Amino acid sequence: MRAYFIDIFSGVGSVLVGMRVTFSHLFTRSVTEQYPREKIEMFDRSRNRLHVDIEDCIGCYLCDKACPVDCIHIDTIKARPGEDLGLTEKYEKKKTFVFPKFDIDMAECCYCGLCVFPCPTECIYWISDYEFAEYDRSNLNYHFGNVTPEDARVRYEEAEKLKIQKDKEIAAKKAAAGTEIPSQPKDDSTESAE
Repeated sequence: MRAYFIDIFSGVGSVLVGMRVTFSHLFTRSVTEQYPREKIEMFDRSRNRLHVDIEDCIGCYLCDKACPVDCIHIDTIKARPGEDLGLTEKYEKKKTFVFPKFDIDMAECCYCGLCVFPCPTECIYWISDYEFAEYDRSNLNYHFGNVTPEDARVRYEEAEKLKIQKDKEIAAKKAAAGTEIPSQPKDDSTESAE
């Protein structure tokens, strides 16, 4: 009978120890963030989503080449001769390229950051936006191009015409260089024999 009361006393004691921990947490301030209403403050160096300041990009393709999973897709077109592309965010004159396509597929990205470091103008960087969940994977493909599809088509046609024209000029120069044969010295022995 004595063991019975010892077991009851031991059980009540362990419950009181557990309840002491519970009651101590009951009156402390909660540390839970109420997520939709309160946003979590992200660290400065967090890797959440890539962003591109297309105005500062010079079209060097270093980020595309550095990406180990090929999630960056870039297409450039040379600007028209004499076209003013405006100023960059740092108030410098823009380079000679426009971007009909500068896409980053975050569904393929492995968040390694290898594309960020080689950029000479620091136009590709991580932003602290972590709310980009989607139901469709195609919505994770972010477009940063600065040319409309119609303008891109016109620019492609102009670039192709310009290339054909330059190829014709080069071919004409080669043909002109090929027809001009340097004057050969005449052989006097054949003329005297006649």
